[in-house]
Amino acid sequence: MFAPLFLTSFVSLAVVVVIVVILVVLVISNVIIVPQASAYVIERLGAYQQTWGTGLHFKVPLIDRVANKVTLKERIADFKPQPVITRDNVTMQIDTVVYFFVSDPKLYTYGVVQPMSAIENLTATTLRNLIGELELDQTLTSRDIINSKMRAILDEATDPWGIKVNRVELKNIIPPREIQDAMERQMKAERERREAILKAEGEKKSAILIAEGEKESAILRAEAVKQQKIKEAEGQAEALMKVQTALADSIKLLNEADASDAVLKLKALEAFQAAANGQATKIIIPSELQGLAGMATGIIEAVKGEK
Repeated sequence: MFAPLFLTSFVSLAVVVVIVVILVVLVISNVIIVPQASAYVIERLGAYQQTWGTGLHFKVPLIDRVANKVTLKERIADFKPQPVITRDNVTMQIDTVVYFFVSDPKLYTYGVVQPMSAIENLTATTLRNLIGELELDQTLTSRDIINSKMRAILDEATDPWGIKVNRVELKNIIPPREIQDAMERQMKAERERREAILKAEGEKKSAILIAEGEKESAILRAEAVKQQKIKEAEGQAEALMKVQTALADSIKLLNEADASDAVLKLKALEAFQAAANGQATKIIIPSELQGLAGMATGIIEAVKGEK
């Protein structure tokens, strides 16, 4: 009788342990931690219940379920090249890059089936419509305008899907082969033209520098000649000043010595002799010197007669 009682107690304890273990497993399995920059969409009995943000959450077992795990980070969708036709009937390949993020996890979960495929198809359709209104040259030179228009159209169209389009970029524009060859030839001609212009400008600047150098050299030479002439004139003026000073000093000495009239006349004769030895072509002789000269000549002739 003791053995059946013990067995019954053991079975009851085991059942309790199993129930506790099941409860612990259920609790642990229904504790949800939502990571940073993520959101979980929760359904209760198949209907939308709420959206969980970052943190610790508990899900009711067998009733609640995580319908979708959505990342809130910005995404990059790089779509393959799409054939488009311009207004002037040129077919080209254009591939686009779309930058977007999920702004509403609920709308993103229930708004559209396969959101990425929907964005790709919408991007291709919008691109064809925009390029169809432009000619080839406008397409190649209006990337920024096309990007802005596509971003506005895609952002408005994807708003009901809980998607926010930040920007759209035309990654590559690939025209037909013959147009590429023509563009390459045009670019080559443009490079050659620019090189010729740069060469001409370089030669022009070189000629200007040479002319300026010659001008400065001529100015320096003229300045040197000018300075030389100034120095020579100053030297001559200084020499003349010294002669005049010496003459003045001699006259002063004669005056101080109270020289006789004969001595003064003799000094005048010496000055006349010095003047006669110069470069002057005409000399005016004072009358006093003429008489003195005649007297000197008479004395010389008398001396010669006596001899």
